[in-house]
Amino acid sequence: MKTDVKALVVGGGAVGTSIAYHLAKAGWSDVMLLERDELTSGSTWHAAGLLPYFNMSYATTHIHDYSIKFYKTLEEETGLNAGFSVVGNLRMAQTQARMDEYELYATTADTCGVPYEFMTPAQIKERWPLVNTDDLLGALYHPTDGYINPADVTMAMAKGARQRGVMIERKWQVDGYEWKGDHWEVTVTKTAEKGGNLISTDETVVIKAEHVVTATGNHAQRTAKLLGIKTPAIPVEHQFIVTEPDPALVEYRKAGNPEHPVLRDADAKWYVREERGGWILGPYELGAPACFKYGVPDSFRADLFPLDLERIEEEYMSMIHRIPTSETVGLKDDFNGPICYTPDGNPLIGPAPGLRNMWLAEGFSFGITAAGGAGYYLAQLMTEGEAEIDMGSLDPKRYGQDWMTTDYAVAKNEEAYEHVYILHHPDEERPRARPLRTAPAYERQKALGAQFGCVNGWERPNYYGPLDADDNFDHDARSFRRGGWWQYAMEEAKAIREGVGIIDASAFAKHVVKGPGATAFLDHLTCNKLPKVGRINLTYALSVKGTTRTEYTIVRLAEDEYYLVSAGALHAYDEDFLLKAAEDFGFDQGYFHIQDVTTQWAVYAVAGPKSRDLLNELVRDAEPETVLSNKRFPWLSMRNIELGMCPVRAIRVAYTGELGWELHVPVEMGLYLWDQLMAAGEKHGLKPVGTRAQNWLRQEKSYRAYGHELGRDATPMEADLPRFIDLSKDFAGKAAMEATGVRSKCVTVLIDGPEDADPWGREALFDGETRVGRLTSGGYSVAFGKSIGMGYVKPEQAVAGTKLKVKMQGKLWDAEVTEDSPYDPTNAKIRIDG
Repeated sequence: MKTDVKALVVGGGAVGTSIAYHLAKAGWSDVMLLERDELTSGSTWHAAGLLPYFNMSYATTHIHDYSIKFYKTLEEETGLNAGFSVVGNLRMAQTQARMDEYELYATTADTCGVPYEFMTPAQIKERWPLVNTDDLLGALYHPTDGYINPADVTMAMAKGARQRGVMIERKWQVDGYEWKGDHWEVTVTKTAEKGGNLISTDETVVIKAEHVVTATGNHAQRTAKLLGIKTPAIPVEHQFIVTEPDPALVEYRKAGNPEHPVLRDADAKWYVREERGGWILGPYELGAPACFKYGVPDSFRADLFPLDLERIEEEYMSMIHRIPTSETVGLKDDFNGPICYTPDGNPLIGPAPGLRNMWLAEGFSFGITAAGGAGYYLAQLMTEGEAEIDMGSLDPKRYGQDWMTTDYAVAKNEEAYEHVYILHHPDEERPRARPLRTAPAYERQKALGAQFGCVNGWERPNYYGPLDADDNFDHDARSFRRGGWWQYAMEEAKAIREGVGIIDASAFAKHVVKGPGATAFLDHLTCNKLPKVGRINLTYALSVKGTTRTEYTIVRLAEDEYYLVSAGALHAYDEDFLLKAAEDFGFDQGYFHIQDVTTQWAVYAVAGPKSRDLLNELVRDAEPETVLSNKRFPWLSMRNIELGMCPVRAIRVAYTGELGWELHVPVEMGLYLWDQLMAAGEKHGLKPVGTRAQNWLRQEKSYRAYGHELGRDATPMEADLPRFIDLSKDFAGKAAMEATGVRSKCVTVLIDGPEDADPWGREALFDGETRVGRLTSGGYSVAFGKSIGMGYVKPEQAVAGTKLKVKMQGKLWDAEVTEDSPYDPTNAKIRIDG
């Protein structure tokens, strides 16, 4: 066995073999894969092998699409049949809400070029007469996917990897990782079978590897402990049953009829496919427990758990209802095995937190579907520095190391499992493990009717509903159209446009960069000019490909001290980036340090035409009549002020596009200041406002949001932000950004859409019948009285006045590209004096 390699892949399931294959295909000639047992001996061996396209995530849809196309090429390359049955996938709907979900998914699929068609119950019955369609409204059909043999596709990828020079070593378990500054030393132990168990022998080897990738499936908790990190990847039991042959199905096939597609009755929470004349039923039932919370027992190999038929009785009876001929068919086989999950159901793909050249590919609940694409895009990340799609939504650091715990992961993973087929409302907020992280005014806001969302563990008001709302109000308010919350958000948006509102922004990530070398570091890291002392700038850090890696609001507190504010959802992601960038930059130009101060500051955004009047009620100053004036407190500046007894770091900026201030206050005084503001604001009509209204308002100003318009698949130039790029200086990623050019361009569109719905930011944009782009944000504009959205189109369409179409609810609706910042384009309202 070789002991010095470029890349070491740990784990020999479908995901690990795909990564090894794609690293070799990308040009890395010295790749080794280790498997502690036999290839496919983890969850791969008992996976059902389904390949569902359906996914609401742009990145994950691309991953699934690549897999499905890639698997079809393996036999020609390797000579091994991967067992791909392209039978299609029929996703049925019993309710209009489910059909609305499919329509939203369909326009997302359009943005990725994924084929689909809608079918009526009559069309379903005509093609597949064994299916009971009496209570169906329709279905979404994917003709190009189906199911595959997990072991066969894994072996085909393994052979393809070997053909490209990858070394695959079985029966070697990793027992230690040690970073040596420029490479990893990985201690591995030979394993052997004894009495049916897999045991460690005395044979130990240390492998030197420049890069390590872990794809350890159910063993993710053990991997995390060895690396000294935390991961939410914990398995959940998934069971499926195989029936004896169904005589009606056997006769149907004997008559020359094609195989049924994979059948999915989402409202009944199951999938069904043919298996040797019978049926496989795979339910996603309530109550499936997490397992192996602290690691897989040494005695557990390719094993299963006892079947719990009572837990899936409802789903079993539902299968009989949908396929009546299955009622008299007996059970032939059953499976109940561990499948690794994460709290949002999406895998963890990317750099490990705090570690160099350590890459994670863990938490794959749909591992066979995702394996091919995960290997392809992770190989791009490793060999090129970035993938061609933005992988940020799958980054392992989306669950912070400082707050994520075992109990949290267990609760959320069990919830994610049972939500596989629950309606995926864009406005959905799942209830488990909440509240966990709360800002100072949480209880006050709750008493005012706040309906909370959760970001990075923090509770954050989405909107304020009725004061007498019951616990089910928000659940019942959800919709793929304008839900029951819509009217409340509209009133909040109007309050900021016409009066004054307050938004709790305490979840913002906040870091201080301080020291003699801080200026040189940040000047190199970001693309805009650094602000002067007491001023602020919006700026971007770029990836190695010149795309947008992170957005910062930088406040310069002193010559060598900066306060950085970024998105709350990206707290751990941004901190890891800052620390690694600082290490790369070095301290030749002076020492500096980076301090995470997120939990030291509460933040309230006060905005609207009356915001200055409100703050004047509380401000304490020798000249209170001028302290908030343009002369003493100009737009885009910071001042330390006093509001009542509270010292406040006030920043004159407003994400809503109105006159306003962000009030950063010591967290222990956050409740005091909230109470002061609410009391003083009563006579000014102060209204608490949630993030949904704020999201609408920022689109009226064409303010880009990270994770939507801004990401690692578009440069700041493509985001159309030249005013925030100082091309006179050198900065990280500049050359790559300039070389990339403008492939597409960010625009704002006003939409004459349906009366009962707005876009969600996942929709396809068309010029006539030709798809020319996609929305990345969407909502309603109170200023223009119609739907609004932001997104990317081809540069030739990015001209104000261009007529486009946006696809919503299966129809094309008129949309027009507007000038940037259609509301108050001169910023007169923000700059108004007083």
